[in-house]
Amino acid sequence: MHKYSLMASRERQRLSCGCKGIRTCLRCEGEQSKRHILQKNELIHYDFTYDPVLKSAVREERGVRQSFGFPGVFLWEDFVSEDEEKELVARMDEDVWRESQSGRRKQDFGPKVNFKKQRVRVGDFTGLPAISSNLVERMTKEPLLASFKPVEQCNLDYDPLRGSAIDPHLDDSWLWGEHLVTINLLSNTVLTMSLDRGWRDMEQGEVRVAVHLPRRCLVVLYGEARHRWKHSIHRKDIHSRRVCSTFRELSAEFLQGGEQEKLGSELLDIALSFKGVSL
Repeated sequence: MHKYSLMASRERQRLSCGCKGIRTCLRCEGEQSKRHILQKNELIHYDFTYDPVLKSAVREERGVRQSFGFPGVFLWEDFVSEDEEKELVARMDEDVWRESQSGRRKQDFGPKVNFKKQRVRVGDFTGLPAISSNLVERMTKEPLLASFKPVEQCNLDYDPLRGSAIDPHLDDSWLWGEHLVTINLLSNTVLTMSLDRGWRDMEQGEVRVAVHLPRRCLVVLYGEARHRWKHSIHRKDIHSRRVCSTFRELSAEFLQGGEQEKLGSELLDIALSFKGVSL
């Protein structure tokens, strides 16, 4: 009896997910309590594609070409090599992946944060992982990131079998600073930028800009792309396993001259020791 109970427990764990509230994945969408969430009203969409050369959002419809400048996105193709990619993912897979929202799994390296109450403390934070030291050194050679000092790293694992995705959102700006830096591993995907209040003469619907992320690239969001446009990864754009590492810096409040400079300095010292284990 004990044997079968253990097997049943493992099966429930395998099928469980980390979705809460309005979040769903393929594991939980059959549940009665989640069905009302899936009934979404279709909005008018204006779909553009980001052109990294022109730094513009472009689309062509019925032979008419539309475009507008889209600043705040920086792409660095082949930021890591194939061998580095293999090592990075192998190291992650040696660690524990924890269930997260919308079919994702995660590994966190960062301070303990309560965003609603705007409270942060060291907690069990021991720093960024050792393997990230060379990555951070390399990214800061780019002028845009010359002063970038990450204080948090979040690894995310996406899989089409789980229906992995991340809903449109803006990252916090009370604790996190100007630049969001992500390394995209294992597969190509699309980062969808969206503005649900309309844009210019497209006032009646949602404007979406598809930013194509090649495998092994680094992408930076800053300026309006960081603070005004929401970003997401749609389920339809996950075709095979995708792993990413997102690095975040501190806001001005936690840097030199800010109200919480002392705490910020402590967090940075821990982060950049590169002795971290995931939380």
